[in-house]
Amino acid sequence: MSRFLNGKEASALLAQLLSDRVYAYDNSSTAHLAQTNIWDQSVQIIELDSLNDPLSQVVTSIAERHVTTALLSSQSLLAAIPYLYKLANDQSSTVLHVAADHPSSASSFADFTQVMAVRQSGLAFLSASTVQEAYDLTLVAQWVSLLTATPFLHFFDSKRISHEYASIQTLDSETLLNFIPKELVDVTFKNKTVPALFKQSAYLRYKASVEKEKNEEGEAIKDEELDVFTAFEKVTEELAKVTGRKYAPLEYVGHSEADFVIISMGAGATVVEQTLKSLTQRDPELKVGALKIRLYRPWSDQALLNSLPSTVQRIAVLEPADDYTSTWNPLFLDVVATYQSAGKENIGIVSGQYGVRSEDFTPKYVQAVVNGLVDDNLSRQFEVSTLPIDSTKLQVVPQATEQVIFVGSSSLALKLANGQSGKKYAQVYVAGSATHARLADLESGPLLPSLIQSADAVVLSSVHLNEQDEKAAVEAIGSLVPNGYIITEGDGFSLSAGIKKAAHQAQANIVSVEDIHLIFKNSSLSDVLKHGKFSSIRAPDSWADEQAFSFTEDAASPDVKKTEATVPVEEPYLKMLDQVFGSRLVIANASKASSIWSPNNTQPNSASPEFGYGRLVNQVQERTRLVDYVMDVVRDGSLPLDIVKFLSQWLLQANSPRSKVQKVHEASDLVVNALTSIANEVPAAQTILDKKDFLYTKSNWLIGSDTWAYDFGQSGIQHVITSGDNMNLLIVDTQPYSSEVEREQRKKDIGLYAMNYGSVYVASVALYASYTGVLQALMEADAYQGPSIVLAYLPQLSSENNPVACLKETKICVDNGSWPLYRWNPTLEELGQEIFVLDSQRIKKQLEDFLARENYLTQLISKQPELSNALVSSLESDVQKRHAELKQKARADYARLLSGMNSSNGPPLTVLFGSDNGNAEGVAKKIATRAKAKGLKVKLMAMDDYGDVQELANETNLVIICSTAGQGELPSNAREFWKALNGLIVGDINIQDLRYTVFGMGDSHYWPREEDSIFYNRPGKLLDAKLENLGATRLVALALGDDQDEDGFETGLSAWQSEFWKALGIKDIGEGDEEPAYTDNQMKIDSNYLRGNIAQELVDDSTGGVTEITQKLMKFHGAYVQDDRDIREERKKQGLEKAFSFLVRVRTPGGVSTSEQWLMMDELSEKYGNSTLKLTTRQAYQLHGILKRNLRTTIRKINKVLLSTLAACGDVNRNIMSTAVTEIPEVHEQVQSLVLNLKDALAPTTNAYHEIWLDNSMVAGHAVQDFEPLYGPSYLPRKFKVVVAVPPSNDVDVYAHDLGYVAIVDKDAKKVVGYNVLIGGGMGQTHGNKKTYPRPATLIGYIPAEAAVKIAEATILTQRDHGDRINRKHARFKYTIDDLGVDFIKKEIEERSGVKFEEPKPFYFDNNSDCYGWSKGVGDTWNFTMFIENGRVKDTPEFLCKTGLRELAKFHKGGFRLSPNQHLVISNIPETDLEKTKAHLSKYKLDNTPFSGIRKSAMACVALPTCGLAMAESERYLPELVTKFEDFMEEAGLCDDSIVVRMTGCPNGCARPYLAEIAFVGKAPLTYNMYLGGSAKGERLNKLYRENLKEEDILKEVGPLIKQYALERNEDESFGDWVIRAGYIKRTITGKDFHDL
Repeated sequence: MSRFLNGKEASALLAQLLSDRVYAYDNSSTAHLAQTNIWDQSVQIIELDSLNDPLSQVVTSIAERHVTTALLSSQSLLAAIPYLYKLANDQSSTVLHVAADHPSSASSFADFTQVMAVRQSGLAFLSASTVQEAYDLTLVAQWVSLLTATPFLHFFDSKRISHEYASIQTLDSETLLNFIPKELVDVTFKNKTVPALFKQSAYLRYKASVEKEKNEEGEAIKDEELDVFTAFEKVTEELAKVTGRKYAPLEYVGHSEADFVIISMGAGATVVEQTLKSLTQRDPELKVGALKIRLYRPWSDQALLNSLPSTVQRIAVLEPADDYTSTWNPLFLDVVATYQSAGKENIGIVSGQYGVRSEDFTPKYVQAVVNGLVDDNLSRQFEVSTLPIDSTKLQVVPQATEQVIFVGSSSLALKLANGQSGKKYAQVYVAGSATHARLADLESGPLLPSLIQSADAVVLSSVHLNEQDEKAAVEAIGSLVPNGYIITEGDGFSLSAGIKKAAHQAQANIVSVEDIHLIFKNSSLSDVLKHGKFSSIRAPDSWADEQAFSFTEDAASPDVKKTEATVPVEEPYLKMLDQVFGSRLVIANASKASSIWSPNNTQPNSASPEFGYGRLVNQVQERTRLVDYVMDVVRDGSLPLDIVKFLSQWLLQANSPRSKVQKVHEASDLVVNALTSIANEVPAAQTILDKKDFLYTKSNWLIGSDTWAYDFGQSGIQHVITSGDNMNLLIVDTQPYSSEVEREQRKKDIGLYAMNYGSVYVASVALYASYTGVLQALMEADAYQGPSIVLAYLPQLSSENNPVACLKETKICVDNGSWPLYRWNPTLEELGQEIFVLDSQRIKKQLEDFLARENYLTQLISKQPELSNALVSSLESDVQKRHAELKQKARADYARLLSGMNSSNGPPLTVLFGSDNGNAEGVAKKIATRAKAKGLKVKLMAMDDYGDVQELANETNLVIICSTAGQGELPSNAREFWKALNGLIVGDINIQDLRYTVFGMGDSHYWPREEDSIFYNRPGKLLDAKLENLGATRLVALALGDDQDEDGFETGLSAWQSEFWKALGIKDIGEGDEEPAYTDNQMKIDSNYLRGNIAQELVDDSTGGVTEITQKLMKFHGAYVQDDRDIREERKKQGLEKAFSFLVRVRTPGGVSTSEQWLMMDELSEKYGNSTLKLTTRQAYQLHGILKRNLRTTIRKINKVLLSTLAACGDVNRNIMSTAVTEIPEVHEQVQSLVLNLKDALAPTTNAYHEIWLDNSMVAGHAVQDFEPLYGPSYLPRKFKVVVAVPPSNDVDVYAHDLGYVAIVDKDAKKVVGYNVLIGGGMGQTHGNKKTYPRPATLIGYIPAEAAVKIAEATILTQRDHGDRINRKHARFKYTIDDLGVDFIKKEIEERSGVKFEEPKPFYFDNNSDCYGWSKGVGDTWNFTMFIENGRVKDTPEFLCKTGLRELAKFHKGGFRLSPNQHLVISNIPETDLEKTKAHLSKYKLDNTPFSGIRKSAMACVALPTCGLAMAESERYLPELVTKFEDFMEEAGLCDDSIVVRMTGCPNGCARPYLAEIAFVGKAPLTYNMYLGGSAKGERLNKLYRENLKEEDILKEVGPLIKQYALERNEDESFGDWVIRAGYIKRTITGKDFHDL
């Protein structure tokens, strides 16, 4: 099958057919791919969005046994180095397709530098030289990777092949399936487990390999490299049988007895091959040949030697690589090493570079190389573009080939090529404004991948070209063959003067056509010229006098050869430092010396580490002084606020050890830009600018030689190491160690010396052994916060710079272990990873002894007490150490207290838990209680409270109960324990006598996608596997509790407990031994009508929080205990308790309050709160940040203005809502009267509230007996919500509540005559638990207005007596109704109230949003509804909302109504105050109604940082997201239209998201479920549309939906109605079908 594709598309096409998952940086090549592979399975195509951590997802996908492919840019390879090693180490069957980018846009060929930099990573490397090869080798790489369990890196030129379109032959799925059947994939990959060896530490793997070598002495060991070669040859033979295309690992073409050979790879190899064919056809006696390298790694010396004629005398190795790290290029070094190893040192080998600084690599350059080989006048290293060019022209392109250059429109060239599909072999390549196209006979095969030098025609898209196109046209015309054609649309005489002159010089024929796009659609160039309807003229002589086109020449390519100047030995490493760190690099010593071995005579000490250390210390001090100065400037307030903001951001980044360099630099740039504008007026700004270099983070390096190792004390290395300062040492060792004598005479080992300190980063690297290792070591050293030493090997056998000798010596020393390659990174210990990584196969004896000891303490220091600098601790360190000791002692005392050691004589049992929501902690307490009852010595604590993981060695029996947080994360009180445990390797701790069991708790449907299944109970699985790996013995196998089971996690817990107690030898334990669960229902009964221990705990100043039971009871009093989650982790690290504070919710019936009440709430928020006032979705005030010591005072003052917090929360009826602004103003007062009556009838009557908060008497026990006629001592099973809606406004969302009244109004009488009654609404659900669901309320009938209170009381009593008091997730009134039936509940209400329901009266809602702006009130009063985004009343520099409302309340005679949508109504403004009020609103920008429709109808809950249930942001994020939605609305012409958008941080539904047209419900940080299809009137539930969306995903979903809605909607059709009609989701009828997608 013939197709016209570019190289990127060709490889992507086949990669998708042969994979389960395809990861790609650029989705342009994957956007139109089919979504199934050859095994008829769905394929996920995932776009990678940055170069950071490029292959982490790939590694994870492979571990999950998905056939995985990645489409990468070579720019990503350096960042991917750790993952490349892991892929090789794990023997992963995967293929990375890499387009080798060129840093300059000028060259049409690649730069292989970055590909070559990772060639030692252990992957197989495969190079394609044509578009057809890019396709075929994609198949070959995948096939061989599966057969050999070897990861492949398949690379090709990013421009010449990746962007070149060509006619290629593709394979159908049936053929591909014959090559790679599903059975092969299953056997070689899917069913294959990772060998246990790879789970061991680097040191144990090394020891295992040594033992293996000893055991296999004398045996024939299979050569792994040959396995890849053999498999490659086998696979390509099979491919050739079907396609006729044969590919050899190394392919030679040319004379069988060639004297001269050119070795190359990539697209350049095709140029070499086709040029040599032309040369030998012209001169058959010319003994030349070309070797094309396809399989570059594994490298085989023998394969290279076998591929080349034995007669070869001279070899030129051509590479498109300008390697900054070496004098010589990689392929050249490989070839040289092969011939040196074979003892064939008489072969002349030279290194040539092409495409680095030249635009093209053409046959004339190849001819120049051949001439140089024949004449033996090539330099050892040269650039092909500098060689003398032979004027003799070569015919490399087949004779019948049409060559056309298109200028101004690449689409014309593609039309020409596509029109000839199946008839001709086509090639199209875009080079700037010019597009080069060739058409040849089908049998001609791949065409020359060079720019056209002799064009048959130049096609101009128009006679009027811009300057860039005109320049390209002149250059293209210069390449025309004699009598060639210039084809253009329109009158040729209208061409520019420059093009006319060029046309005359080329003696071209000018062809003018009418429709240039049409003529190339189905015709070749010859067809156009033969049969086209056009006018043609020869360029007139008059054009010779035209003005030549003038333009500025680009910098020309260098035309001189490289001079081989003598460079310092360390130069390659210095180049690498410069390449990696650029402008950040600071080399503090030997800055003016010609080499570190020959320091500056005028400054003889400038090369020493003390000199450099002094310079760096000075720079650190200077920066510290700058930081102090900036802090002083920020504090004194002399600078503008915006400048202070930038400086504060910089201070935050500069002072944080975890800040990324990029963030510091971004902050620094902002500071410099901001200060520059005021430097002339503000001296402080100029002072900072004078020191601006110190704003930026530098990479500080000292460069030293091996002479430093003779005496650590004299050289100053010891001083630098023990200083603890953040600086890096690069020490270059040039001593050969290949002989035993040399090894015995070696200097002191700096690496071992440094590693003994434990807090120094150490790496041993060798440039000629592993480029990748050097790069990674430099980056890790720079990132390490402390002293770093990189030992760099560069052996010198003579005074001459002999790279071959250096290469050989390096290989020997690495091979025999005298120069081992390793990295020692103390940071990894904190991350639970291996601290030591061995990058070579052998290590020297001293290093082996060091590792075998596994002792990271300072043994050397103990033998040398004179190193006092390392032994003196700082006061801060002593304090921290003492603090840790006291904490450990306290934990031990607490554990002994819990264990009841004095009364227990059974076996010891330690119970640890990790719990965020309390469930895991509850299970752990249950286990501990039962064990203690049976006489076991029990210790119970959170995992992070377990002082030292090393103490596990002293435990006997261990139980871990752990829940799952976020995306498979450890709970917040278990993460430090896991880090410490995961940081251990076998041998660090002896826990062979420890018996353990783990019970994990999670939800198998929380992350429902198949690829997310790894998150299910991941913490439990990790803990279990780690303990097993460290040698502990399982008591009972890992057990997993699943919230999806019939009884939730209890199902798994019950089965696990039975086995657990048996394993402990306690066989008679049963349910009767267990204390009954302490339920919330029992808690309420025991609380003595909501008293509990609240009063006592309020005066306990040892903590800012309260106990769990008191937390629950305080909700009834309107207070929630919270903590600031933004700083939770940081406080935990500091050993501090959470930043506890209280949310105080104020019951505000109907949202109505007075100006006096507003002023009090404002005052309290400023004095005791966080200076903001929250208007809630239940028309209540909410204060945040109230400290426990201020709680009683706050509540007392709230009551002083006749408001209350009682029953604002808790298992009672909460704040009653009503429509804020009624269509008929007089109706509002009537509805408000009902609300107040309901409030009084449904409020708790306990005296506890008055006693605790208002009377100062601390009541406990049962000294006072209350009576609750409505609720009883156990109150309701769960919270209860009542609302009153007045049509046509449904701002209260009447369908979302337990009890709803819809007012039926006699409009003529302006009177409420009765109410329709709705029951059973509710918003809450639990992610992944389909037994929980939101439910729309059910309309059950009509009642007269005077019966409303009786119906409310009867409804409450029905729920009180029939609601579920066992399972709180099933305790809401909606579940009671669905369990017992609407008819039963309706009958109960009628019997209890004595009121008979009538048939419902008709009513109509037109929206559920607020009506902003002015509206008429009762009499001569007015109301103004103002927009307050998400109900947060606060001041900002741009909007003094809080101040404005405070000043308004001081003179406003009316009221303040809180709307159900979190906005504010300034109500009952007298006519006499109207103009004054308007002026005030205008002054403070409070008359802010011109917002977009979508913003005005958006609503979010509080969520982070204070809500303990929040899983994601909501209030702080939704405004930002809506701004992006506004762009979509504007583009679609819907600026003024409303779409109801709501967001919550968890699924509990506080912002009533399930009634919104678009809703986002938090699932995890930055991750949301998306719901569609709610009614714009609040009458219908929405339905789940997409899960687990990040912002980018949200925008990709919402943007097209809005655009399509704008195009397809019917008149007055809302968005929610349209998505149902358009088929995006199904309509939700009841709560029970909410989960039916």
